[in-house]
Amino acid sequence: MTNLKTLTLILCTLNIATNGNLIEETCKQTPNYDLCVQYLKADPHSSDADVTGLALIMVNVIKTKANNALVKINKLLQVSSVPDQKEALNLCSGQYKAILEADVAQAIAALQKGDPKFAEDGAKDAAIEATSCENSFSGKSPLTSDNNSMHDVAVVTAAIVRLLL
Repeated sequence: MTNLKTLTLILCTLNIATNGNLIEETCKQTPNYDLCVQYLKADPHSSDADVTGLALIMVNVIKTKANNALVKINKLLQVSSVPDQKEALNLCSGQYKAILEADVAQAIAALQKGDPKFAEDGAKDAAIEATSCENSFSGKSPLTSDNNSMHDVAVVTAAIVRLLL
């Protein structure tokens, strides 16, 4: 009985070490290792995920960031009195809605179906939408941090998905 407990403990330890190595090896192949490791290790599902699972975790990070950006955009729209800023915020609202309704949905469906090319396209599109939002402001953007964060997470996600091609 003691031997069985010892064997189980060893196997569990090896599994955790292997998945930790999978995260690190996967993240080494992305443009932002630290960001990749930060988000993947923060998710409890990463401990037993394969590369597809890691990609899905990152797509969910995109989803969370897009939802948070939309909340911020809506608050800014309520208080903004500058027409140019309102126009840019409305454009950004549409872009972040596109990330949620099209890009994230496409990426999740593609990963679940085993068709990573469309998932990569969805992640790349999310990065483009965030950059486009940032560029829509004629002056200082109140969304710079959100847009840069979305861009960086989306590019890392696309790189992880690319490993499945």
